[in-house]
Amino acid sequence: MLVILVLSSCNEYNKILKSTDRDLKYTYAKKYFEEGKYNRSITLLEELVTFMKGTAQAEESLYLLAQSHYNARDYSSATQVFTTYYNTYPSGEYAEASLFYSAYGMYLDSADPRLDQSKTYTAIAEFQKYIERYPQTERAEQAKNYLFELQEKVAYKELLAAKLYLNLGNYMGNNYESAVITAREAMKSYPYSRYLEEYQMTILRARYEYALRSTLQTQPERYRMVVDEYFNYKNSFPGGKYLEEADRYYREAQDKIELLPAS
Repeated sequence: MLVILVLSSCNEYNKILKSTDRDLKYTYAKKYFEEGKYNRSITLLEELVTFMKGTAQAEESLYLLAQSHYNARDYSSATQVFTTYYNTYPSGEYAEASLFYSAYGMYLDSADPRLDQSKTYTAIAEFQKYIERYPQTERAEQAKNYLFELQEKVAYKELLAAKLYLNLGNYMGNNYESAVITAREAMKSYPYSRYLEEYQMTILRARYEYALRSTLQTQPERYRMVVDEYFNYKNSFPGGKYLEEADRYYREAQDKIELLPAS
């Protein structure tokens, strides 16, 4: 019986594909969508949306195609169609939902922080647009939470980059300075991130390691930079979890400054 039902279903679908009756195809596209057969719905709707332009079904068919891609977990295609819908019908019935789901699809497809974050940046831009245009909707608070989560992901990627520079040290150049610049720029870009202490400590470590590996002539000046960053850390995080490590760098820097001749 199961085999018979599957074959019957396939025969029905093949007949619909070959049909020239667009209204019939649209009826079945919606039927397949409701049944959760999203790939079948997509195949029919991709053919139909062009012909639906200017008709009463134009908006619905485009939104249904976007939702079919979304439910099939093809989030890149879903975002593309949701965006097309929003740009085509900015005051349409599904405009608010389309803008939200265009962002949410990229949120779901956002990669691990160690990988390329282009989809993360797309989701951030779309959520920002959504919050700006629909600040009072039920989904606005969700959008803010997702936006902050994505920003934290990018902030973490910047932290990983700063730590990588720190670990590279003097390999093929002054990577310590690159670590400092990366961490400092991240602090400006993400001033409310939970990684602020990590950024500041990465800067202090980079300054210390650079001074430690410098020539005797340049060490006094570079150890003074360690002292400056120590106070930046201590003033910003007086009860910080790295305070003991930071105190050690400070003591060593002070000892070096007193012992070494001024440059």
